[in-house]
Amino acid sequence: MAIGMHRRQAFGHIRIVQVRDEQLAAGRILVLGADALLESVPMIRMLDEKVSSRKPYPLSWEEQSVLFAELPAHLQRMALFKVNTGCREQEVCKLRWDWEIYVPELETSVFLIPASFGGRNASSGVKNGEDRLVVLNGVAKSVIDKQRGQSKEWVYPYDGTAMHRMNDSAWKKARVRAGKIWQEKYLRPALPGFISIRVHDLKHTFGRRLRAAGVTLEDRKALLGHKNGSITSHYSAVELGQLIEAADKVSTTDSRGPALTILRRKTGCPPPAKVPTHEKAQLVRVGLSH
Repeated sequence: MAIGMHRRQAFGHIRIVQVRDEQLAAGRILVLGADALLESVPMIRMLDEKVSSRKPYPLSWEEQSVLFAELPAHLQRMALFKVNTGCREQEVCKLRWDWEIYVPELETSVFLIPASFGGRNASSGVKNGEDRLVVLNGVAKSVIDKQRGQSKEWVYPYDGTAMHRMNDSAWKKARVRAGKIWQEKYLRPALPGFISIRVHDLKHTFGRRLRAAGVTLEDRKALLGHKNGSITSHYSAVELGQLIEAADKVSTTDSRGPALTILRRKTGCPPPAKVPTHEKAQLVRVGLSH
């Protein structure tokens, strides 16, 4: 056929020809030829991943209540810890007790995840090449205290070993149930972002709440484990105290009061004196209170 001849005589030029063979095509196609030249090679338009990818979905307090109530107990605690620390999924799944550092001046502890930690693979662990400081607000500390004694090595053991992932079938089934419960409770469909909520959205939720609470950008970066030019393992007790205070702002009661009141009303019992009320509100739905 003529197309084959044009290809052999082309020498890199491009020409538009009419293809009459109905079995090949109908219309105009580009083939190699010797006439019309293009000034430049046509570029293929690449897919913009930032536009086409799913946007982060920070949970509302009401959505968190509905979703967490549907999670199995081990995922409840991991999710509550994640949404109060901003840790990545693998930082939670593979969290180790030997990474915990007690700070006697503050009578509390922090975790320092080594920069070499890689999670399931080289790209799923610590992202910025620095040690990852994990500050515990009141809620996260309560979760950690509940996990003590379950394993000598792993903070969140499952069947004697570390969890492989949080985003498993149990998570996916729980969010489906949560979407149905949301519609029954509020008489309106759940938002698409909620019924397809990802584990990583808990990190975005923590970051969004910090910003809404007025936490500075520098402190948000430190709490989220983002690279900010500082050496994350070199914090004074005063600086750590300031970060803990900032992290505690995401569990203080302000405009979220009605949602927290609903949670307490469902428990049917007042919080103990040792646990502040605003922290108790998050703990009651995951079996961490007594």
